[in-house]
Amino acid sequence: MSITTVSTTPFSGQRPGTSGLRKKVTVFQQAHYLENFVQSVFDTLGDCSGKTLVVGGDGRFHNRVAVQTILRMAAAHGFARVLVGQGGILSTPAVSCVIRKHDALGGIVLSASHNPGGPDGDFGIKYNIANGGPAPESVTEAIYQRTESIREYRISDAADIDLNRIGAYRIEAMAVEVIDSVADYAELMQQLFDFDAIRKLFAGGFRMCFDGMSAVSGPYAKAIIEGQLGAPAGTVINAEPLEDFGGHHPDPNPVNAAQLIELMAAENAPDFGAASDGDGDRNMIVGRNFQVTPSDSLAVLAAHATLAPGYRAGLKGIARSMPTSQAADRVAEALGIPCFETPTGWKFFGNLLDAGKATLCGEESYGTGSDHIREKDGLWAVLFWLNLLAASGKSVEQLVSEHWARFGRNYYSRHDYEGVDAKGANELMASLRIKLATLPGQDLGHYVVALADDFEYTDPVDGSVSKQQGVRIVMSNGSRIVFRLSGTGTEGATLRVYLERYEADPAHHHLPTQQALYPLILIAEQVAGIAGWTGRAHPTVIT
Repeated sequence: MSITTVSTTPFSGQRPGTSGLRKKVTVFQQAHYLENFVQSVFDTLGDCSGKTLVVGGDGRFHNRVAVQTILRMAAAHGFARVLVGQGGILSTPAVSCVIRKHDALGGIVLSASHNPGGPDGDFGIKYNIANGGPAPESVTEAIYQRTESIREYRISDAADIDLNRIGAYRIEAMAVEVIDSVADYAELMQQLFDFDAIRKLFAGGFRMCFDGMSAVSGPYAKAIIEGQLGAPAGTVINAEPLEDFGGHHPDPNPVNAAQLIELMAAENAPDFGAASDGDGDRNMIVGRNFQVTPSDSLAVLAAHATLAPGYRAGLKGIARSMPTSQAADRVAEALGIPCFETPTGWKFFGNLLDAGKATLCGEESYGTGSDHIREKDGLWAVLFWLNLLAASGKSVEQLVSEHWARFGRNYYSRHDYEGVDAKGANELMASLRIKLATLPGQDLGHYVVALADDFEYTDPVDGSVSKQQGVRIVMSNGSRIVFRLSGTGTEGATLRVYLERYEADPAHHHLPTQQALYPLILIAEQVAGIAGWTGRAHPTVIT
């Protein structure tokens, strides 16, 4: 074995987005492309002698090749030890867990999350810091600046290691440990939830369906839900991670998890349904013919958190992304704790969690988590719901309906316009920003605009400022329309439009969601001119 220095030239566009660098697989397959980015990460970290790195991904196409490359480069950079998941697999929450448990310097996550996989699909890479969370903007910007000037990278010429066999290996002077992908994560879940109560639930005939969506959470759900909690074999469907996710879009929403939705609407439906995404950090919760929005899921978990052993001491605070509905705010007020409103992106929760200001966090895009790690966590949310169902003896619909009766209902929906022309999408946002000063006080249908702005966030811990995080139009009764461009796609642009209306009267809590929000949908088109700018008369996906 020997270490080689390879000459290279920069690739344009290697700036990490909301969740790292995401491109088509064919882009990552270019000679030197992955190596340039990884070397830029390592150069930003500096001297790594004596340090531990964690590496793993969601099993999508190109995952194994990338893992082997990173291992050889880590050895060339002087890391003392690398922990890598068996088969190259670690869910994003598991990476965070392993980093924290083993005091690693950080970890490299190979995933494009909910984006499609396969040879023609997407691939992604991001760096997580020592707290287990995504690198903050100061780090990702430094990495990007390095990609713009890189001229060489270092790599060992060592042979590939056997990722399938748990055990110890060496590359140059670096120790490599192929670890059980599930063990550390499962151990943490046992500390947080009442596994005995959940076992009794299943022993009593309770039935559920967990859709792994042929993605990374399948092995975790099989090991924990079927293995440790005693759910019948077959409870977890689509449990084997596939390089192309079986040709499906591994995004846990009612559109892409259609198999689960159909099953939960059937006459003999299971009591509880759930799904997770490509890298295991998102979740969807479903009752019998009853879908729970991510915003309501966060609020219900917060309201009943003390039923779970890991949260019996109560919550220090709740944090939600700005586009997420304000349902959690009402719970926080009732509990007498703060509710923080941050930009979209889990990295914004990290400072709040580290400072002990928040315990539970949630995003509008089916992401929920807590201070147990520094990533959102799909299976954690499912286990939390199972704990609530076991402790309360109630159904999903009962828990949510009772929550609405107590706190009111925040009707909420997200309309996604995917793959639209980036120029048109950016011009739409620019035109909205120009209009902001003139909107307050305007009558729009049944609403009067109280506030219109471009959300700006000042971190209460470190004082950093993040600007242009989404255009908000807030009505005098608290209803909202939010517009923002997503940073997770690889083609064109994705315009997301978030719609929210609060309803206090229980007599009006069971309207179809799109019907309840229809006046706001019309206003969104009227104000933004979506069809004109994007050429789309209808959203691609409604959740």
